Order: sequence, then C-alpha cells, then structure tokens
Amino acid sequence: MVSSESSEKVKIKNEKFLKLAFQNPLASLLTGVRFLTIVPVSWKSEEDGRFFQASLIWFPLIGLLIGVVTALLVSFFVTVLPSALTAVFAMVLLAGISGCLHLDGLADSGDGLLSGRPRESALEIMRDSRTGAMGVIALVFLLLGKYGALSSLSSTALICAVLLMPIAGRTAILLTMAILPYARSGEGLGRLFYSSESRKVAVAGLMFCAFISLFFSFKIACTVLVAILVTVCCFSFWCHKKLGGATGDTLGAVCELTELAVATSIVLVSLQTS
Repeated sequence: MVSSESSEKVKIKNEKFLKLAFQNPLASLLTGVRFLTIVPVSWKSEEDGRFFQASLIWFPLIGLLIGVVTALLVSFFVTVLPSALTAVFAMVLLAGISGCLHLDGLADSGDGLLSGRPRESALEIMRDSRTGAMGVIALVFLLLGKYGALSSLSSTALICAVLLMPIAGRTAILLTMAILPYARSGEGLGRLFYSSESRKVAVAGLMFCAFISLFFSFKIACTVLVAILVTVCCFSFWCHKKLGGATGDTLGAVCELTELAVATSIVLVSLQTS
C-alpha cells in the first residue's frame, strides 16, 4: 500500500504549482513565510506539503517583507547608535528573522565544498548536523564581509542595502534552482521545491527584484542585478563541478553570498557618488 506521504509527493509533482499558487495565494504565501521566517503563522500549516512548490512564487515578496521590517527598525536605530553597532543590529535582524536558516546552509556547504573530498563524500559531510572547521571559516568570512560593507555605508545607503539584500538573496535561490538540478539521488528538503516551472518563477523573481531596486536608482538596480547574476553563476558553476547540482544547503548558501554581494555592490555605488 502506498503511504500517505508518498501519495502527497506524487501529488506535488503532478500539480502545476503556478496555477496552484494563484488559486490559493494566501495558503501558498503563508507556507513560504513559515519556511523562510520565524513568524508564527499557523493557518493551514498541515497543508504545507502541498504548497511547498507553490510558495516559490512568493519568495522575492517574502524577501521584500523581511527587508521592509529590517529597514524600518534600522531607520530608527541609525539615529541613536553608531554606524558599527547599527550594522551589527541589521545583521542580527536579517539572520534572526529567517531563523539563521541560510547561515546554517552556508556552514554545511562550506564543510562539503571546501573539504577536498569526492562528490559522494562531500554530500555526506553536508548531511552531518555538526559544523566543521571549513563551515566555521565560511561563516566568519561572510559575517565579516557583511559587517565591513554595512558599517561603511551612510544611513540612507544602509537602509537601501538592508531592504534589497533579502529580496536579492531569495531571488538567487530561484535562479540557482532554475540553473542546477538537484544533486542528491534520494529525497531531501530542497527537492520539495524543484519543478518544471522553476525557470518561469526565477525570471519573474529577477524582474520583481529589478523593479524594487529601481525605486532607489537606475544605477543601484543595474548593480544589484549584476551582483545577483555573477554570484549565482559563479557559485552554481562551483556546485555543479563539485556536487553535480544543488542541495538545500547550497540554496541557503547562495542566498547569503548574494546578500553579501549586493551589500558590497551598494558600497561601490556609494563610493562613486560620494
């Protein structure tokens, strides 16, 4: 007899998730919110399995919501705290709202990709819940990079950065899924989001990110798009060469790396305009 879990997976694969997303916008949006944030939304949480793929269409929007909340809080603290402390506060907010989900993926990816082991061994290392030396090093470098970028920005540019970073990071996840196959032969959390319609969602997400970026300036929009595309392409090439595709951990890693790239790109724009 086929288990209910297996039946649910078959149903997920057979449904066109874009149609499902627009027929059930609230359910699919809240599924994405529950997965990407620590916001305690409980409405229809028992149906998350059905709406995992459908929630993909809302990833950039959820990134915008994270960015707006962070930007509003940062806009207050930037008036009472030094720039260095405000940068740390912004980093804690961005990581905390997502429950450090993507930082965990970065650490696991660092352990596997930097291990020097063959594909299967690297994938097995990434399954281990314990964080090794390479994962710690990857986390330290990423957090130092974010701190260095955010602490060097003016108040206005900092608000711009913290609003755009989470949108860009979630868009990078969609683009990576559109480029790379799933690397693991068995089931995994990342596989639940894979679909034949991933490329359509990736294009839509990139357009949404560009549209929001244009509210700041055309130069920032172009710089952010370049940062996203360069990061996704380089990291995807590395993952394909090392792992043969993407995993849930590498999707989290590309989100964090893209956030760093966007923060750095906004620093470069600020230096040119100052």
